[in-house]
Amino acid sequence: MSEQQPESVARAWREVVGTARRSAADGLVVGTSGNVSARVGDLVLVTPSGVPYDRLGPEDAVGVGLDGHQVIGKLRPTSELPLHLMVYRETDAAAVVHTHAVHATAVSTLVTEVPLVHYAAAVLGGPVRTAAYARYGTPELADAMLTALRGRTGCLLANHGTVTYGATLDQAYERTAQLEWLCRLWLTANAVPGLSPSLLSRAQLDEVTEALKGYGQEKG
Repeated sequence: MSEQQPESVARAWREVVGTARRSAADGLVVGTSGNVSARVGDLVLVTPSGVPYDRLGPEDAVGVGLDGHQVIGKLRPTSELPLHLMVYRETDAAAVVHTHAVHATAVSTLVTEVPLVHYAAAVLGGPVRTAAYARYGTPELADAMLTALRGRTGCLLANHGTVTYGATLDQAYERTAQLEWLCRLWLTANAVPGLSPSLLSRAQLDEVTEALKGYGQEKG
């Protein structure tokens, strides 16, 4: 990272790298798959293409404008840059996490919406949809993702993986982890021979959504 870059940018890059490494450590990505980004004003810091996360340092920062023009770094941005930029242009996101989590990706090949097997879906804004398949890195994939994200903070990408966003990288990552867990739970319950998992109604999920508004600790 150039010494001329503000501390806010340097800090955001450290958080991007840390989150990317966390996704690998938690088994949500393999090798250089998946990608992470954070927005600082009109700048988007994003993981580069094809570089193992454990090799990234301050000097490897990659930053682009909302128009996709690279303004920081010499490494090429992730091939999924159109996906990240679409989220930032169309939502209030400050962070985006994209993974190839195994259970979520498996579910993306089976359903157009994750069955309501648990109220964790409320954390993502409601029943999680699966975006129609399109090749990675294409505007078509970004468009399909945007449709699936309508009113949600996460979605599946058919035969591909997951996308979640949030006000912080911690929040975006937590939503990714919850989505993977939700998909793993449904696959596990659905695998019992002769039985089908009971599902929550939309009304029951709405009740949880309302209750979550008061969840957590108040800041002093």
